[in-house]
Amino acid sequence: MTTTTTATMQWSSRGSAVAVLLLLLLVSLRCLHALKPQLFTRGGASDDPSGHAVDYKTFYFNQKIDHFGFFENGTFKQRYLVADQHWRQEAGPILFYTGNEGDITWFCNNTGFMWQTAEELGAMLVFAEHRYYGESLPFGADSYSDSKHLNYLSSEQALADFAVLIRELKRSVPGASRSAVIAVGGSYGGMLAAWLRMKYPSVVVGRSWSAIDEVASTAEGLAWLSGTFGLCAPLKSPQDTVGFKEWLQETWVNLAMVDYPYEASFLQPLPPWPIQAVCKHLGFDSSVSTYRLLQGVSEAARVYYNHTGTSACLNTSSTATGSLGFLGWYYQACTEMVMPMCTDGVQDMFQPQAWDFQAFSDECQALFGVRPRASWAETQYGGKDLSAHSNIIFSNGGLDPWSGGGVTRNISDSVVAIVIPDGAHHLDLRYDNERDPPAVRAARALEVGYFKAWVRQAREGGGSRRRDRGGGGDEAGGAGGAETRPRSDRTASKRKVLLR
Repeated sequence: MTTTTTATMQWSSRGSAVAVLLLLLLVSLRCLHALKPQLFTRGGASDDPSGHAVDYKTFYFNQKIDHFGFFENGTFKQRYLVADQHWRQEAGPILFYTGNEGDITWFCNNTGFMWQTAEELGAMLVFAEHRYYGESLPFGADSYSDSKHLNYLSSEQALADFAVLIRELKRSVPGASRSAVIAVGGSYGGMLAAWLRMKYPSVVVGRSWSAIDEVASTAEGLAWLSGTFGLCAPLKSPQDTVGFKEWLQETWVNLAMVDYPYEASFLQPLPPWPIQAVCKHLGFDSSVSTYRLLQGVSEAARVYYNHTGTSACLNTSSTATGSLGFLGWYYQACTEMVMPMCTDGVQDMFQPQAWDFQAFSDECQALFGVRPRASWAETQYGGKDLSAHSNIIFSNGGLDPWSGGGVTRNISDSVVAIVIPDGAHHLDLRYDNERDPPAVRAARALEVGYFKAWVRQAREGGGSRRRDRGGGGDEAGGAGGAETRPRSDRTASKRKVLLR
C-alpha cells in the first residue's frame, strides 16, 4: 500500500514565515517484509533485490545523544547515505528519507520510488539512519544493555536528529541552502516524515533569511530590497541586512502576539486575525523564485506596518507604538530583569543565534555603564518556587509566543494557571468584544470568580488563604502571559494579585 499526503505550511506563532508546499510521500514497505535485506558496501554501490543498480556515498554526522536535556553531553555518529549524481545545484530539491526501525541501507535498497524520481526532479537523495539502528548506535555495543542506555531511543530524539542533520546539510553542502526538502518515509518512517513536517516545518522548507542574504550581496539587490519593502532608510551595504532581518524577526513575533479576532491598534493598526491576512501573501510552493518570495514577504510585512495605507514608507527603526518605554525597559533588562533569548533555526523559524551573556553585559556597560545581575530576579522573588504564595492567577493565550515563559500549571488552590487556547497577547485583559472566542469569555468569567472569592475571603478576615477555589476548581490549567516589551527583553508573565 502506498499513501501520499500533501501538507501546506501555514504561518503561526511557531510556524515558518514562508508558506511552502511540502509533499510527504509515505511509502509503506510492509509488503516487502519477505525480502532479504542486502547490505550495501562502504564503497557505495550495490544492486537492489530487483536488479536495479544504485550508487551512493556513506557519511557520518556527530549527533548529540540528548537534544533536550543538559546532563548528557555525549555525541554519536549517525550514518547517512547520499546520492547526488542527478542533483541540480541551486535549484534541485533534497529527498530526505526518515529512517525506520532498521539498517538504513535496507530501506535505501527498497525505496525505488526515490531513485526513479531523482533524475526527473534533479534531486539529491539522502537516507538518514534512525538512532539505535544499523550503525547509528549512541553507546556502541552497550546501546541496548539496559534501560539507562535505552533512555534516548524515542521518536522525539530521532526527529531532532533529522532536523539537525537537514540544517547542517543545507549549511555545509555548496548549493544546498536554497534546496527545498521533501521528507519521505514508509510505515514508521512515514509517520516520522509527517511528524518532521509538523514539528520542524522551518527545516523542511523556509528560505526568506538566506534569500535576503543572497539578494543583498550586490548593490542592485540592496536597491531592489529597499524599493520592494518601501524602506524609509535604504539599505546601503550587506551589513545593513543584519538590522533589517532583526526588524523582520520582531515583526513576525509582534504579529503573533496581537493575533486578535477583531481590528485593534495595540502595537499597530491591524485587521482581524492578522496572521491569516499575512498568510495570504505567502502561499508559495517550493519552486518560487527568490525575488517573488521576498516580494511576498514585503507584502506580508505591510499588513503589520501599513494596514491603513497611510504610511509613505516602512521605518526599520521601530516595530511598535511609541507608548512603550523602551529605554527604561532596556535599563531594567540591563540590571535586574535579565531574560535570555536564543534561536536555533530548528525549533523556531529564525536564523540561529545563541545567547551570549558576556556580549549582552558588554552592551549594557556601553549603553548605561552598568552590568546585569543575571540571577537577581530569581533570588529576589524566588523564581518558579511559588508554593508559599497565594491568590495569584497566571493566565496565558495559546497564540501568544511568549506563553512558554510563564507558569503553565496550578501550584496550589489559589495560585492557578488558566489556558486560553485561541487567545493572543493580553486578550483576556482587553474590553469584551462580540468577536471574542468562547475560551476568552470563559477565562474572564473564571478570573472574576477568583476575584470575588478573594474579596469575600478578605472581608471575612479569616480562614485559610488557599481554601476557596473561587469556582475555578480543576478547570484552571494553563500558562503565564507576557508583558509587551521589545525583542529579547520581556517579562515572563502577567499577574493578577489580590494585595492585602
